Amino acid sequence: MKGKYRWSIAGLLFFAGMLNYLDRAALSVVAPLLKTELHIDDAQMGFIFSSFFIGYCALCFIGGWAADKYGPKRVFAWAAGSWSLFCGLTAVITGYVQLLVFRVLFGMGEGPMGTTTNKAITNWFPREEAGRALGFTNCGQPLGAALAGPVVGLVAFNFGWRVSFLVIAALGALWLVAWLMIFKDTPEQHPKVSEAERELIRSSRQEVLVEHVEEGRSLVSYIFSAPVLAVATAFFCFNYVLYFFLTWLPSYLMDYQHLDIKSMSIVGMVPWLGAAVGFLGGGFLTDALAKKLNNVILARKIMLTVGLGVAAICVLITTQVASLGMAVACITVSSVFLFVTPQICWALIQDIVPKNRVGGTGGFVHLLANLAGIIAPSLTGLVVQYGGGYNVAFVISAAVCGLGMLVVVLAVRGANPQGQVSAIMTG
Repeated sequence: MKGKYRWSIAGLLFFAGMLNYLDRAALSVVAPLLKTELHIDDAQMGFIFSSFFIGYCALCFIGGWAADKYGPKRVFAWAAGSWSLFCGLTAVITGYVQLLVFRVLFGMGEGPMGTTTNKAITNWFPREEAGRALGFTNCGQPLGAALAGPVVGLVAFNFGWRVSFLVIAALGALWLVAWLMIFKDTPEQHPKVSEAERELIRSSRQEVLVEHVEEGRSLVSYIFSAPVLAVATAFFCFNYVLYFFLTWLPSYLMDYQHLDIKSMSIVGMVPWLGAAVGFLGGGFLTDALAKKLNNVILARKIMLTVGLGVAAICVLITTQVASLGMAVACITVSSVFLFVTPQICWALIQDIVPKNRVGGTGGFVHLLANLAGIIAPSLTGLVVQYGGGYNVAFVISAAVCGLGMLVVVLAVRGANPQGQVSAIMTG
């Protein structure tokens, strides 16, 4: 697209998200096979799923800080290379402890992804396109999770589960080569970006993030402000349900709904396709609503409240239905609305902190949010093994999602007109 080279950058980030979640969901898909071969029970499997997020959380903040300091190109290159390497090395594991260690290291590689993507969007897109850019790039993530079923499941069925990890590691290496060849940290550094496009991006970001935000504030003053902590809480609640689905949905379909791995590989795609719709649609809707209301913060708040609220209701209804079709339908609708919310959290960070603090603040928010990845898989494993089964796990997820909605209603303000950011940070 002439004059819109930024969307080529968005395409690179879209495929990064797809590969990231394909890699991340792979273990969930093969978990029933792996548990049998390595003699691992549900509680132990929950701890393995959570171990990924120990490494992931450790690098969320560091990755965001590094993206501010060194630029997204170098940080993302290191991250993609690391996660592809340790994903591939999963093919050689022989026991429980070794798998735990490799998952922590794999998580460290993926940790910088979210904040570095947000930093790249901040550098490359005008503010009025932030929601749709984040929606488009991030919708690659659930599509990657959707592909994990047929790609990983069918490769595992035909060639063994170990081969599937080698295949997706090779895909990651190919993406890394494209990233190094195509991406630059800013539009000013890229020869294919027109001066008109550079000026469009520059003027939009200067208007919002320089003119209207206090100068000289420390990173700490931003990350511990009430609005940022509210965004982090909402993001945590979204992530709890996300990681419940990402780690345990394949096992739920096989163990509770009694599907075989081939059927699960196909049925398991459906909720993630719904999530992709939510990601993409939510981004466009929040930008359109902000324009209509002339109030960007209020628009984000409305979308977050509706997304989390409807998702909570649908997750709860899943415990009351008997058929496979109705259960998958409820999970899919919940995914559509649930995935309206994360790009809004990222966009809010861009709205309430200056450009040179987006990486560090986003990294801190991402760290807090991804503590859900440590809690949700382990708690679900313990509940499935000892505490009442999958229905109780669904009830807990619905309650957490409802909590996120409540925090957004009470703590995220909507009184600022579009472009005026300083008041939300000083109140």
